[in-house]
Amino acid sequence: MRRLSREAVFGIVCAVLVAGTAGYVGYVARHVARPPAAAAATGGDPGLLGLMNQPHLVFLQPSGADPTQDVVSVAPLEQGTTVRVQTGLHCQRAYFAGGHGICLGRDLVGSSYFFDDRFQVGRRFQQPGLSSRARISRDGRFAASTVFVTGHSYNTPGFSTQTLITDVASGAAGDLERFIVTQNGQRIQSPDFNFWGVTFAADGDHFYATLGTGGHAYLVEGDQTTRTARVLADQVECPSLSPDGTRVAYKRPLPGDKRNWRLHVLDLRSMVDTALAETRSVDDQVEWLDDSRIAYGLQDEGPPATLDVNLWTLPADGGGAPSLLLAHAASPAVLRG
Repeated sequence: MRRLSREAVFGIVCAVLVAGTAGYVGYVARHVARPPAAAAATGGDPGLLGLMNQPHLVFLQPSGADPTQDVVSVAPLEQGTTVRVQTGLHCQRAYFAGGHGICLGRDLVGSSYFFDDRFQVGRRFQQPGLSSRARISRDGRFAASTVFVTGHSYNTPGFSTQTLITDVASGAAGDLERFIVTQNGQRIQSPDFNFWGVTFAADGDHFYATLGTGGHAYLVEGDQTTRTARVLADQVECPSLSPDGTRVAYKRPLPGDKRNWRLHVLDLRSMVDTALAETRSVDDQVEWLDDSRIAYGLQDEGPPATLDVNLWTLPADGGGAPSLLLAHAASPAVLRG
């Protein structure tokens, strides 16, 4: 990375503060609707343990006006269920897999932490910036976290991200900007490299992510062992790998419009791309419910006083239609048993 001048540093600090304010105001507008009442639980609560022993969702339940107080919650993996248990953990982006969870970004200085399957807080870490994406590998060994460091959205000119992959046990972290990237067998590098939207393969060492550079959003396949990544396709943002490892669901900007996205699925074997039957703009990293359906968070459309965020589900083959999965919920992680 290039060394910044004092004026540039000042500009970045101002941008972060402005973005933080804008993000907070936008968040308040989205979450003024009150979520349904839910039971509060500790890690040893029988109701919570019962949910954890069956297919379930770990997700964030909006808490109201304060975005740092969204509650990590658990619900059965049943469409339309009214059962949910709050864990008492709070954050702005969460994910859970392999017996480990990540709670990302309670404030601008990057106060984040890992937690276990009893929802007890473990190692804390600092990643200053505005929370964006989080993932845990299926075996629970690695966590990926992305924050904005100079802007508040992917469609903000000049935005910059930092994406780390962290060993959950040791806390050792690697920045994807230090990986060697190739395209068509040739190394590429640029000061404008930005990575986001990591999704892990089954072995945890391999992953897929988005590389933004030169006005493109590339899908890359990465290898933690060799610290390398190679470009696979263009116009792929926030990929999510299917349980069988053969496809990625992702969001693609509309032609000539970097503020609205459509959901697609890319077959990694044939590279055949399929547009999905969701016509609303989805700015989320989706989650797979199983090999045939995805889930994603979507803000309501309507007057600001009525906006809320809910989880929707959709077939991954391009057919069907969106249907509500879980109301008053975001940032889903699917646990199948």
